[in-house]
Amino acid sequence: MTKFFSILGYFQRYWRITLFSAAMMSLFEVIDLFVPYATGQILNLISQQPVDAKLQQAIDQIAQWLDQPVSQQFSLMVLVALIGLVTVGRAPIQPWLGGWFSWDTAFRARRDHAEQALKKILTLPLEYYDENNPGRIAAKVAKGLSNFTWTYPGITSQFIPKTVRIIGIFVVIALIDWRIASIVLISVAGIFLHSFMGLKDLSVREERLDAYIENTDSRNSEIITNIKTVKAFGNELSELHRQTQRLDREFKILDYRIHKGYTVLSTYQRTIVQSCMFLVLTCTLWLTVNGKISIGHFITTLTVASMAYAEVDPICEIAEMFARRYAPMSRFQEFTALPVSCDAGALLPNGPTYQFTGKVHFHNLTFGYNPAKPVLNNIELLIEPYKTVALVGRSGSGKSTLVKLLFRYFEPNSGGILIDGKDIRQLDVTGYRKRLAIVHQEVDIFNGTLMENLLYGNPAASFEEIKTACEIAQAHDFIQQLPKGYFTTVGERGVRLSGGQRQRIGIARALIVKPDVLVFDEATSSLDYESERAIQVAMRSLFGTCTLIIIAHRLSTVRDADKIVVLDQGSISQVGNHDELLEEGGLYQRLHALQESGELMD
Repeated sequence: MTKFFSILGYFQRYWRITLFSAAMMSLFEVIDLFVPYATGQILNLISQQPVDAKLQQAIDQIAQWLDQPVSQQFSLMVLVALIGLVTVGRAPIQPWLGGWFSWDTAFRARRDHAEQALKKILTLPLEYYDENNPGRIAAKVAKGLSNFTWTYPGITSQFIPKTVRIIGIFVVIALIDWRIASIVLISVAGIFLHSFMGLKDLSVREERLDAYIENTDSRNSEIITNIKTVKAFGNELSELHRQTQRLDREFKILDYRIHKGYTVLSTYQRTIVQSCMFLVLTCTLWLTVNGKISIGHFITTLTVASMAYAEVDPICEIAEMFARRYAPMSRFQEFTALPVSCDAGALLPNGPTYQFTGKVHFHNLTFGYNPAKPVLNNIELLIEPYKTVALVGRSGSGKSTLVKLLFRYFEPNSGGILIDGKDIRQLDVTGYRKRLAIVHQEVDIFNGTLMENLLYGNPAASFEEIKTACEIAQAHDFIQQLPKGYFTTVGERGVRLSGGQRQRIGIARALIVKPDVLVFDEATSSLDYESERAIQVAMRSLFGTCTLIIIAHRLSTVRDADKIVVLDQGSISQVGNHDELLEEGGLYQRLHALQESGELMD
């Protein structure tokens, strides 16, 4: 039930217009019942039978206003005029007071919640993306928004008004004969109760199916992303076999359990509806033959009862549609309710701006993704402004984790990080990060032009600043050789660039920001020798221009650093420059000896 109210909360912001739209559509549905009632009264007039007393009073009043004698012809004209007013008069009004607002609200809600979903994507903790791939997240958001959008108009312009219409029909029939009204009320209520109970069970199966489909879509996304690896290992057939098994499982659940369940439910529903309609016909005819009701009331009762039973099918179809869409809507609401990370304030506009000297102090820092298993233990490290500090050590020693804490992707379990003597947790996260820049091992390139990618961190940079940064990053020459130079489209994830070219673009993009602290996170570890040398030249040209933090496996990359910090199992084991650490011995000397001999590090 909590999930159901959560789904209703999707439209909470628009409750006033929703109430107005549903009320107007319901009103039109009730007004529409006047047509079969008036038709029955016309039959009474034609067959020389009296019309209802209250209707006759109304006709008399109209005749008095118009100064006309009351006659059969005048009464017929009044009834026909009222029918015309109800049918023709409402025709140009109903689409706007009902249909327009239903879809307008659905589209507004989609826009607003798509924005909220994007905000959620931008503020979720990084570990969420370690557990969920992009395809899974994108599908969850897209399916949720789509299902909410297409469900809302059916509920407000169909389900609610038609339910009110059935209540109105019951009232009309009750005014004619309470026995027929009781049959209609009990039968319709019983059909709805049976159908909704069945749909509740089917919605649980729909949720399981949606989870299966999400896993299949997620794997499809991984296959597309890693298609080169799939082909390189010749695993096309095994991937096809695995996905075919999943698709077959989905088919069996969808067809034999869910679709069959809906069909069985519909069979019971239609059988009961036709049986009840036959019962109403029999009872109404008996009452008419025995003079209990007039011919006009016979026609009215039979017509509106047929209308009531005719509404059962579309109402149940809307309920079925809701049951089918319940799972993705529920999962979308669960997604939007996920807790955000510590940097959620990054979306606040007009934050403060900072300028730092680049003095970074890791003070008694301890952190673990699982607090019971720390990755970093009591790190005490001072980096002076404009100095170059290298972090080295075996894989898993905590080098990249230290940088993640510096960028406030995570908060330390104890201790803290100071920049120019200020605790970074006390600073505006957006303003703080804008004074930092990082070049990762795998540089993220967006689908667009090189110019758009270079300007990503500083859209206000001039072309001269861009060119200068690219020259320092050893990127200007190869950019000039591209078909459209700086305005060449690089493709999704930069597929039209080599690894070395992407790295140099990443360095240039970082330099355009003019950061106070620049981090190279294993920026050369996966490059060929020529590209590595170009990156090293670019890195050395930056020495003394800002605070540089270099994470590297290859010690040749960091031998010229002012200070080399050796991490071992989450603690600092050695600190010094290249020559000092070699003389000292220890882990750094062993790592250096291994690389000199050509052996790989752990």
